[in-house]
This record gives sequence, structure tokens and C-alpha cells, in this order.
Amino acid sequence: MPDTFPIHVVGGGLAGCEAAWQLARRGVPVVIHEMRPVRGTEAHVGERLAELVCSNSFRSDEAETNAVGLLHEELRRSGSLILAAADRHRVPAGSALAVDREGFAAAVEAAILAEPRVTLCREEIVGLPPEDWDHTIIATGPLTSPALGEAIRRATGDDGLAFFDAIAPIVHRDSIDLGTAWFQSRYDKGDGADYVNCPLDRDRYEGFIDALLGGDKMPFHAWEATTPYFEGCLPIEVMAERGRETLRYGPMKPVGLRDPRTGQRPWAVVQLRQDNALGTLFNMVGFQTKLRHADQVRVFRTIPGLERAEFARLGGVHRNTFINSPKLLDPTLRLKARPGLRFAGQITGVEGYVESAAMGLLAGMFAAAERQGLPVVAPPGTTAMGALLAHITQGADQASFQPMNANFGLFPPPAAGVFKSQRRAAMVARARADFATWLGDRAAA
Repeated sequence: MPDTFPIHVVGGGLAGCEAAWQLARRGVPVVIHEMRPVRGTEAHVGERLAELVCSNSFRSDEAETNAVGLLHEELRRSGSLILAAADRHRVPAGSALAVDREGFAAAVEAAILAEPRVTLCREEIVGLPPEDWDHTIIATGPLTSPALGEAIRRATGDDGLAFFDAIAPIVHRDSIDLGTAWFQSRYDKGDGADYVNCPLDRDRYEGFIDALLGGDKMPFHAWEATTPYFEGCLPIEVMAERGRETLRYGPMKPVGLRDPRTGQRPWAVVQLRQDNALGTLFNMVGFQTKLRHADQVRVFRTIPGLERAEFARLGGVHRNTFINSPKLLDPTLRLKARPGLRFAGQITGVEGYVESAAMGLLAGMFAAAERQGLPVVAPPGTTAMGALLAHITQGADQASFQPMNANFGLFPPPAAGVFKSQRRAAMVARARADFATWLGDRAAA
């Protein structure tokens, strides 16, 4: 079919915008269908494309030691719109890539609207795409509308899978007591002072746990009652229910920090990360919660340094939907039962902003190649993108499939004889070489 016929992308989040960008950059016209503001979601607050609804962090940017950082590198090398916007709107976060969420979303939307091959339609797609849309990428994310979700379930013959994701509160910086709290990154990474740290001694920690466990929680709807949480983003009260020390070895771990007032490591610490470029808002790291709003204010104000905290946003929990990709998708993200449909982003069962963007990038590249009669070749499984793609489409167990972040456990092991201490470095070097070859082959095609 000639390139004058557009490829349709349903969803204007990170994956949808990235897919559209990759298609347009390869000369293929695109129509993005975004339902906001015609229909809102439980988590979005605005109508911009690529709005970040949870954290403002894209996580580690260290390519040498972290699979997510390596994925950042691969996205940058691939001409990712999402990573370019994130880099332009970066805010201090130690070794992590965190962004001013308003500036980031505005930059992505401006780039999409300025691209002549992209048309944006603000409308809800309530069923599967019509047959005259020869190729469609569904990138509706974890907040897929009920009508489209039901259509997908009917088309796949699958009951569908879902989990809960949670949002952490955001605090106004000028309401933090910096006589008690202090700026420092763990082990002085990044600029050494990228996080606000609120210290708790043993008694204050135990009191906080008591208040947290006794807090009033929002009830689940009947249809939500059996939906599991994603283990990588548990509400803080759920972590506390697993044991009183769980938080002290999780998001409240004090390692790599010294309270400048005492010179000692505190018993536990609450970290806050800058959330906007102005530095006026700070996100409570790892403090996603299902507590009722009044109890969030009461409980979190027991934390030293936050006694007078004013909250720009309180935490919450929302239902995320994803498909059983190992069962339903082929290795290039096409629905096996209907190859004219591709899926991208978190609806495929990847977890995280960067992973979502990566699957959007691949879906766009694959769709463009297919439209133009070029070979559709996935990146090698030795790369960060390829390992994640292979996991969700082939490697994961269909019966127990759950959302997955990028991690080195998805990579094939290095060659025999590599010392254990050198395994990660060997995997990174191999990934870089293999990705360069794959990317070069795509450019030459």
C-alpha cells in the first residue's frame, strides 16, 4: 500500500508518541487518536500528550551498570523523541534521569504537532480499528478505556490481565523543614545533593509504621478485589504489612547517607526528589499509597522535616491493564490473530516509562519497515531493547506473565570463562556492539 495511506496510532502517551515519531521520520504518514480530553482517565490531570502520571523519574541513567541506563543509551542512539525531550527537561536526581513533567510533556506535544506527517485526532476509539485501517498500533497504555479494553478481550479470546499501580505524593519545597532535612544523594552520586533527606531515629520510625498501618485506606471496587499489585511499585502500606523492617530495607533505607547534624547514619530516611525545573516541587520517593487523603496528610506529617508539609498532589492507586503478550503477540509486536494490529507500550506488559517508549519505538520502526516492503528485523536479544522485546513476546511464561522492567536478568549470559565480577561489563560491551550493528543495518536498508 502506498505511503499516502496513514498508519493509525491509538493512544498519545509515551509509546504512542514515540511510535508516531519513528513512522513520520521514515516518511510514513500517521494519525494519532488520543481520547483525552473527550474522555479522561483515573490518573491523568491534563490533556497534553505524553503526560507523566506517576513518578517524574526515568530511573537510572548509568549505562555501564544498569540495564535501564543502557536502554536510555539505545533510545538516544535510535533518535528517540521521548529521550530527547527528557534530556532537554532534566532536573537534578543524582544518577537518575528525572524530568520537569510539565516541560517534558509540552516538548513532546510540540514536536508531534510540528511534524507535518502526523495528524492528531482528539477522539475515543471504542472498538477495534475498522478493516480499512490497514495497519494500527494500539498504544493505549495501562489506562486503556473500558470499551476498547473489552474489544481487545473479545478479539483475543483472553480474559485479560490487570494489576494496580500507585502514585506518590508531591510536596511543596518551601514547606519542608530544611533545619531537620538536608540535601544529599546516596554515596554523593550525581551532584551529591540531589535529594532531600528526612531522618528518622528508631522511635520515630516505629511510630511512623504504627501510624501507617493504622491509616484508613481507600476501598477497592468489587471488580478490583482480586487484581494483583505490580511488585516493583507496591503501595507503602502494603510493604509495611509485610514486616516492620521492610521499609527500612526498601525505600527508607539509610545507606550512603549521613545526617550532618549528628555525623551518623539515621535509622531510616525518607527521600524526596525534585519534580519540576523550578525546584519548587519534590516527589516522595517510593511513597505510593492507597491511604485516604486525610490520613496521608496526618501520617506523612509525622516524618521529621515534613511536620508542616503542604502537598501539591496526594498519592493514589489506579488499575493498570495489560495483555498476555507471550501468548498473543509475535516477535514484532503484531497480534497473532490479526497481524494488522500491533501493540506497544505498557499494555504489552513492560513496566516503566523508558520500557514503554522503547516498545513504541520498535513498533514504529517495525510498522514503517513493513509498510515500505523492507525486512522487519528485531534487535538482538543481547541488547537492552531486544532482551525486553524477547521476554514479553517469547521468553516469559504465559501462565504467570507479569509486567517486567528492563534488567540484566533478561540478557543471555556472557561467554563462558568471563569472571563473575566482569559479567555485567561484558554484557554491556556486547550489547553496545550488537546494537550498533543492528542500527547500522537498519540505516543501510
